[in-house]
Amino acid sequence: MLEPVPISRTGFNKLKEELAKLNKDLAQVREEVAAARELGDLKENGAYIYGRERQGFLEGQIGELKGKINRSDIVDCTKVECDQADFGTVVTVLDLDTQEKVVYQLLGPDDADYDTGSISIQSPVGSAILGCVVGDKITVSIPRGDRNFEVIDIAKSEFD
Repeated sequence: MLEPVPISRTGFNKLKEELAKLNKDLAQVREEVAAARELGDLKENGAYIYGRERQGFLEGQIGELKGKINRSDIVDCTKVECDQADFGTVVTVLDLDTQEKVVYQLLGPDDADYDTGSISIQSPVGSAILGCVVGDKITVSIPRGDRNFEVIDIAKSEFD
């Protein structure tokens, strides 16, 4: 059995919205395939062949998304403990090499978005920060080389 994967309420809702959109797209593609089937010769019917390929692709995406939803463990990020860096916490670190402060929210792989300041607890930086307390210094090996950080704050998220 697969392990549950932590996810924020917001991330879970995004997965559900994506699933609803894919199901809607699949229904439309099935209608298009049925219409193309009525045109006759299926071996040389481009609309039918393309439609079947798209249908298979959408069914695969839906299956994968259902799997993610089924193994999701929803965590309310506004109620997490802040004594150490854990899933859902907002962690401020000081990059010891550049003296730049960086803020990350630790989330799961299905709802992390680097552009919004959230990283996966399974990423190199996220897994290194996980479990740290304020004052901890860590070194993270990433493809561009080692990065040195010091945890300077751990807070609750304002969003679940």
